[in-house]
Amino acid sequence: MRLARRCQAAHLRSLEAGIAAIAHRLAQPIGAKGSKKAPGGYRSRREWHAKTRRLHVLTDRLQRERVDFEAGRVHVVRDGKRLLTTRHHLAAAQLTETQWRERWQAERWFLQADGESGKRYGNETIQLTPDGQVSIKLPAPLAHLANAGHGRYVLAARVCFAHRGQEWADRVEANRAVAYRIHLEVARGRWYLTASWQHQPTTIIPLQAALAGGVIGVDTNADHLATWRLDGHGNPIGNPRRFGYDLSDAAGHRDAQVRHALTRLLHWARECGVAAIAIEDLDFAHDKTREKHGRNKRFRRLISGMPTGRLRARLTSMAEGAGISVIAVDPAYTSRWGAQHWQNPLTSRTRQTTRHDAAAVAIARRAQQYPIRRRTPPPPHDQSDRVGHRSIQAEPCAAGREESRHRTPDHAHDAPSPDTARTRETSAPNTVRGAPVQLTFTG
Repeated sequence: MRLARRCQAAHLRSLEAGIAAIAHRLAQPIGAKGSKKAPGGYRSRREWHAKTRRLHVLTDRLQRERVDFEAGRVHVVRDGKRLLTTRHHLAAAQLTETQWRERWQAERWFLQADGESGKRYGNETIQLTPDGQVSIKLPAPLAHLANAGHGRYVLAARVCFAHRGQEWADRVEANRAVAYRIHLEVARGRWYLTASWQHQPTTIIPLQAALAGGVIGVDTNADHLATWRLDGHGNPIGNPRRFGYDLSDAAGHRDAQVRHALTRLLHWARECGVAAIAIEDLDFAHDKTREKHGRNKRFRRLISGMPTGRLRARLTSMAEGAGISVIAVDPAYTSRWGAQHWQNPLTSRTRQTTRHDAAAVAIARRAQQYPIRRRTPPPPHDQSDRVGHRSIQAEPCAAGREESRHRTPDHAHDAPSPDTARTRETSAPNTVRGAPVQLTFTG
């Protein structure tokens, strides 16, 4: 129910954003050019008329959704859309009507209960002992069906967890909250029990401590994660790495693909000895509406396919268990400036650096609080130093940061030793070219 309410609130925000975009463009003259911050008018009178009608449709839809939201009413059916589509294509799904009906009913045959810390084994309604015994607290109308004391029904089957079983056992023995869900898997004909719990809030450590061993920059894309490792001075180390995923299947498959990509990323960070991962703080919630980007369906499909929210939540929880810090940085101009300052210098005959790899370097340097550009303007002319580029990739206290000039050997010229003071004594005014100048050395 809470998830449905959040989706309903997100749908309301999407409708409001679409109505505001259409109203703004309708107020502009036809053919007016837009800017980077605001779109212009519509290109033709025909499009203006069509958007006027769409504005009325969205306004009516927004009013209906607001009435449902204020009344606390949501229109949702558990796993209804996918199963409904399968019902109209039974031959393609290789199912009979009876088999489909079993799946439809199985989606509603489940029992779940949230845990509570301090209760016995972390859950009062569904209790699971460390040795795998499951018991359910029956409600008062069903108390006569109990086969154990205190109105509980003990199942004959035993349960064990192959994944994170030791972590679950530690929580149960400490009487910490654990939520359970019992559901039927029709394809296998088995009942399954799923346990879930919430980790403690992430511990915040100082930024300098997290960046002491370097950082890995992560550029999020629609089908892969482009990463590059940087040392403590902001210099790229080794070659970039890519972790791909496929988001073209069902929700469970997409979630598994994201989880697998993040697992490989965290394993690589452990191998490198890096304790921090830098990622962009992306949010396309207001950019997915078609009213903002108009007919650019390809771009809207691209940003809608990026799993920004799911990836950020997964990375935070998985990195906490791995002991790796996550640094969220501002995503502004990382791809553009990364390609401008890092793509060509990092490209060689054996390595073709892409725009996404360069963006990963820019993200990591921004997390290290270094500027993205590689060089500063040269210093002005003076007697001690001439024009030359100076690196700003190292900290001010690092040795060799200014890259001082090579020392000239003494035998290269007839200059005195550094410890010898030199003074100049001028004689009478010289008006003849080539007249000698009297020099006196005092030691």
